[in-house]
Amino acid sequence: MCQALELGEGKRVRLITLASEAGAELLGATELSAEFVRTAGQPHRAAVRFLWKGDQAPGNDLLTASQRLLDLSVVDRGCLLLGQELSSPLTADQAAQRVDRELAGLRGPDMSEELRRQNTQLLQALQDERSRSDELERLNKELDETNAGVMALYSELSGELEETNRGVVALYADLEDKSRRLRLASAAKTRFWANVSHELRTPVNAVIALAQLLLDAGAEPLTDEQHQQVSLIAGSGNTLLALVEELLDTAKAESGRLEPQLVEADLRTVLHQLRGTLASTTAEGVTLEIADTAFPGPFVTDEVMLTRILRNVLSNSLKFTTEGSVRLTVADERRADGPWAVFTVTDTGVGIPEDEIEQVFEEFYQVRGVHQRHVSGTGLGLPYARKLTELLGGRLTLTSRLGHGTRVVVELPAAPARSAGPLPQEPLLRSVVIIDDDPVFLRTLRPTLGRLAETTTEVTHSVEALRTIRTTMPDAVLVDLAMPSPDGYQVLQQIAAVPGLAQVPVVVLTSMGESDIDRSRLGRARAVLGKTHLTAERLAEALGLRARDTGSAPGEPAATDRQDPKDAKDTPAP
Repeated sequence: MCQALELGEGKRVRLITLASEAGAELLGATELSAEFVRTAGQPHRAAVRFLWKGDQAPGNDLLTASQRLLDLSVVDRGCLLLGQELSSPLTADQAAQRVDRELAGLRGPDMSEELRRQNTQLLQALQDERSRSDELERLNKELDETNAGVMALYSELSGELEETNRGVVALYADLEDKSRRLRLASAAKTRFWANVSHELRTPVNAVIALAQLLLDAGAEPLTDEQHQQVSLIAGSGNTLLALVEELLDTAKAESGRLEPQLVEADLRTVLHQLRGTLASTTAEGVTLEIADTAFPGPFVTDEVMLTRILRNVLSNSLKFTTEGSVRLTVADERRADGPWAVFTVTDTGVGIPEDEIEQVFEEFYQVRGVHQRHVSGTGLGLPYARKLTELLGGRLTLTSRLGHGTRVVVELPAAPARSAGPLPQEPLLRSVVIIDDDPVFLRTLRPTLGRLAETTTEVTHSVEALRTIRTTMPDAVLVDLAMPSPDGYQVLQQIAAVPGLAQVPVVVLTSMGESDIDRSRLGRARAVLGKTHLTAERLAEALGLRARDTGSAPGEPAATDRQDPKDAKDTPAP
């Protein structure tokens, strides 16, 4: 009948199910009856009505379920009405006709079949509901397991991350410790180089100066064999001094204490020096070609550093060239930041393997090979040349092919500078006092001082310094710092304490490195000069004078022919 009234399947199932449950709970009640009815009015409903007598009543669970699942649920004493709204309203006659047709088309046994079919549908619906419940329970269980796995994985990853972080912290601490040790080792190496170089320079300077005195035209004549032997001593001394000074300058460059002294350089003179110095080192069958070029305009640089750069590069090419040529050319280039000087050295030597080109700029590295086995060297030349080039604001590049020679390009910036001007011919000082306890140095310096002053007073015991100065009242005083007590610093303090000596110019002479000088104790000293290759021109400039002539004094190399730079840069005292 529900089907005849076009009651939807879902509503029909819920109505039949709850009606069956109600009948089961009311079973046994007095005069129990049940009938299928259609309620009148709006809305139209199909309903099942139970009637009985007595106090028996359906349970609260059934009533709650019927109120939630059905459109109509009314209970009163002895009466229970359960119903669902029809989807399409029907009049009483229409509903009766449909019900009659439905009943007329059914036979008695078919009613049972219909009930079985409906019960089957009901059971299937309940089974589907149970399956969905089971599936939901299974999904919840899988979700719980997944969550547990995620938490376990998170815990494991957190532990691994903490372990990794501990390892990183330990590695960082280890790297910091090793970096500190490397810095200490590098500083110790630099101090070692500086100390050894400093201690070697004094005796080497003495050897060179004494050899030059013996070779001077005014000295006692030597036999040819003696002249050759002394020349070898002088040459070896110059070579050793150059190596010592390279070591010292390398140490200074690494510690940031090597500073260029920029002046206007005479490029043609520099090239002339190189030509004369390196001619004797050229192997037979090799042509050395050095351009005779003047820079078109002012060329500001550290002339000593420039000489060393080009000498090291040329010497390196000459060592590894057995035939052909070594050529130095000079060009000027106008760039956006001003004029530049470009020095190019090319050779036809053995060349360098491509994979070792960068390594040749590592200190003490030497390319190995049969063709280079008997070539001597320290491996400092090219690294030292590059360091000096960079200190001058330029760059040094190298290209080479094994067996096809090498090409080195040195590029340096140029800028205007002031010139020292010509030197007058007569001495401008009446007298000079020099305070130094090194007799060898005093002997080699006498010819130089003879060009600056008419008389020179030497003080080898510093305790007599102040008395000698007050007695002679010289025009200038030269003081060595490293002396037995009182040392040079104390002598400077003694001079400064005498008001009458306030106008006497004082210049410090020393073999100390720049970083070893305590400038706070120099008082009113005008300048600090290094002892290596101390010339009349340098002293005159420090004192504001001009030397007597431009030629070399006995025992002193000419300013234009010096092969090695001064050991300490000339710097004004504070």
